[in-house]
Amino acid sequence: MTFQTCHDQTPADVRQAKNTPNGQKVQIFLEELANAYGTGWTTTLIDTSTNEQKKDWFLSFNPNGRIPVIIDNTQSHPHPVMETSAELLYLLEKFDSSKKFGFTDTLEQSELIQWLFFWHGSGAPYQGNLSFFRRAQEQSSFAISRFRKETFRVFGVLELQLSGKYTGQPKNFRAGKGAGKYTIADIGTWAWVQNWQGSGYTKEEMNEFPYLLRWIGRIADRPAVQSIRI
Repeated sequence: MTFQTCHDQTPADVRQAKNTPNGQKVQIFLEELANAYGTGWTTTLIDTSTNEQKKDWFLSFNPNGRIPVIIDNTQSHPHPVMETSAELLYLLEKFDSSKKFGFTDTLEQSELIQWLFFWHGSGAPYQGNLSFFRRAQEQSSFAISRFRKETFRVFGVLELQLSGKYTGQPKNFRAGKGAGKYTIADIGTWAWVQNWQGSGYTKEEMNEFPYLLRWIGRIADRPAVQSIRI
């Protein structure tokens, strides 16, 4: 599947930047908010290869020295938010007044948070480590095998939810009643999972997850997703 990399109006520095799955998920949600409400924002790019994110100016926003960080300048004292799941939840609460990407129902919102945290704690660390060890100068077959198996297992968990195997209700999206609703739980996972080829999986392997593959394609077709660099 081919993705549009940028808008024609995208500034050159953004067009040429390399983004990460964590950066992409926040950017996707900002694009969704812009399409839904006209929300505006600015972007500051940093070169992580030079450890710019470890300098004091950045650590004052995120002491963990990781990207991305969002800063809400609508507050009288600008408010920084670190950790991508916390950033998605903050943007949802502050800027999605109609909860187009979340729920007003407490139980549905609980389901959203569960799946958002599931990927944050049980998905991204495995897939991230798989990518790290696959490209490491010193190769560890044990580490690659472990994280490859665990990432694949987590893909299977997503497939179980989407297929409705235990609920009897297949879902288009991971949280919400019936077939579900597109939310930040999906946004928070998609940028990672869509790169299954980059993580070394074959089409034959991924054919074990037909619902997951359709979910990937369904989100990829959204204008907000098409507008970012993948």
